[in-house]
Amino acid sequence: MSRAPRARTLLGLAAASLAVVALAACSSSAPAASDSAAGDDEFGLVNAGTLTVATEGTYPPFTYHEGGAGELVGYDVEVAEAVADKLGLEIAFEETQWDAIFAGLDAGRFDVIANQVSINPDREEDYLFSTPYTVSPSVVVVNEGDDSISSFEDLKGKTTAQSLTSNFYQLAVDAGANVEAVEGWAQAVALLEQGRVDATVNDKLTYLDYVKQTPDAKLAVVAETDPSESALTFTKDKTALVKAVDEALAELREEGVLAELGEKYFGEDVSQ
Repeated sequence: MSRAPRARTLLGLAAASLAVVALAACSSSAPAASDSAAGDDEFGLVNAGTLTVATEGTYPPFTYHEGGAGELVGYDVEVAEAVADKLGLEIAFEETQWDAIFAGLDAGRFDVIANQVSINPDREEDYLFSTPYTVSPSVVVVNEGDDSISSFEDLKGKTTAQSLTSNFYQLAVDAGANVEAVEGWAQAVALLEQGRVDATVNDKLTYLDYVKQTPDAKLAVVAETDPSESALTFTKDKTALVKAVDEALAELREEGVLAELGEKYFGEDVSQ
């Protein structure tokens, strides 16, 4: 009569032993998961293991769709992809209009902006920047044959087409221009060619790419600034990520990758 209870006790002990072994097996894999989480926590990524990048997708040759509807490509896109690869991260692009891109970054929807963001004192108060990956002047673009504008000073009282949150908008306003709000270069140049605005201020590389792709364009550059620097842009809490990105950019520069990308899109190294 005492055998049955004893058998149940032995079976209970065996089951408990198996449970302990199972728990030990599970705990043996825990450090790896913990290490992974620690790495993601260090960067504070929106999605673990993935660099989420905000970009317009409508700003050639920096970020655009091949043929208008194909794959997302461009200089900024490939720079971001190369950085993510160096960091051992997947990459996901979130396309958004320029005028909403900083709000999205502030709201935590993205880890970084890759969209030719110029470094200026106002932005440095609110954001962190990587080392620059593009160096280029801003230019005043007019219709060919328009001799009423030959400098930034001549923009006073004229109408220019600008995105309201761009560095180019501030340059136009500082020069005394009346600004027609647009989403980006495509709309600005269309208004200019239609004669609905007098000029637009934009990046020289954007202009050069446009006339390369549109050889019949009747446009001219009449003035330019000292070169400005564009960089990947982060919120102030992303110091660890910025440090890692800077190290990645340094390696890409040393390996000649940034120079190669500049040659591919502009015919020259534009990273320094």
